[in-house]
Amino acid sequence: MAETRKPPREQYREQVREEAKRLAWEQIATAGASALSVNAIAKRMAMSGPALYRYFTNRDELITDLIRDAFRNLAEAFRRAVTAGADLHALAHVLRDWALEDPHRYLLVYGTPVPGYRAPDDVTAAASEIMAALLDACTALEVDTDTVFTEHLRHHRQWMGGHPASPAVVHLALSFWTALHGVLSLELAGHFAGMGFDPAVLFTAELDRLLGGR
Repeated sequence: MAETRKPPREQYREQVREEAKRLAWEQIATAGASALSVNAIAKRMAMSGPALYRYFTNRDELITDLIRDAFRNLAEAFRRAVTAGADLHALAHVLRDWALEDPHRYLLVYGTPVPGYRAPDDVTAAASEIMAALLDACTALEVDTDTVFTEHLRHHRQWMGGHPASPAVVHLALSFWTALHGVLSLELAGHFAGMGFDPAVLFTAELDRLLGGR
C-alpha cells in the first residue's frame, strides 16, 4: 500500500518547525535555555517574529517541543535496550551514552529548570515511560529492604501510573536514578575537570555500589 503523502501546507509547517527547533538547539548550546528567543530564531530563518509565532505560540511551546522530543528519544533508546535484553547495569550505560551524545539535550531535560517555564502534563507522562523501564529492570532483582522511605511510598504511589512494583523496588529505582543523574550532571557541567580521574570509572563504581553486586 502506497504511503499517504501529507498535504504541501502540512509538510511546509513541519519543515519550519523542525528548522526552528534545530536553531533553538544551537541557541541553547551557545547561551543556555534561559536565553532562548523565538524572535532571534525567526531572524536566523529570515522570518519576522510574528510569522514564526504562527508555528510556535510562544517560547514555552518551543521548549516543550524540545523536551518532548528529548524524552521520546531517550525512551526509544531504553526500548531498544530492553528488547535486546538489557538489565539495570546496561540501562545505566544507555543513559550515560545518551547524555554524552548531546549534553545540551540532557541538561535541558534533567538540568537546572528554565526560569518561568512549567512543563505540561503530557511531557511529565512521557518521562514516566522511562521510569517504567527502570522499575521493570529493578523488579527482576531481589529487593527486600524496608526503610522509612519504603513505608512512605506505600501511601504515595499515584505517580507510578499503576506500575505494580513494590515500595522496595521503587526505592531502589529512585536511588539508582537520582545517584546516577548526580554523577552525570556534575560530569556534563565540567565539575570533574582537572581532578585527574575518569568520570566513566566513577559512574560504574557508583552503579556497582547502588546495586550491591546484584
